[in-house]
Amino acid sequence: MASRVTKGKGKSIKGSKDGSEGSTVKCLKDWSNWALKKAKVITHYGFIPMVIIIGMNSEPKPHLYHLLSPV
Repeated sequence: MASRVTKGKGKSIKGSKDGSEGSTVKCLKDWSNWALKKAKVITHYGFIPMVIIIGMNSEPKPHLYHLLSPV
């Protein structure tokens, strides 16, 4: 039986000789990951209220009941 080689899930940057370059890339990755997670949460919880607000500001002015009813 051949032994299996498993790769770890750690974040390591290979091929970077300069330490500051690697930390900049890691910082950029962490920041973009953080920003995308926050954007996903904002979009998830803000979409329906945004649609209701846009509907309330349209002409003719509907009542909130008309916006929320399925008919």
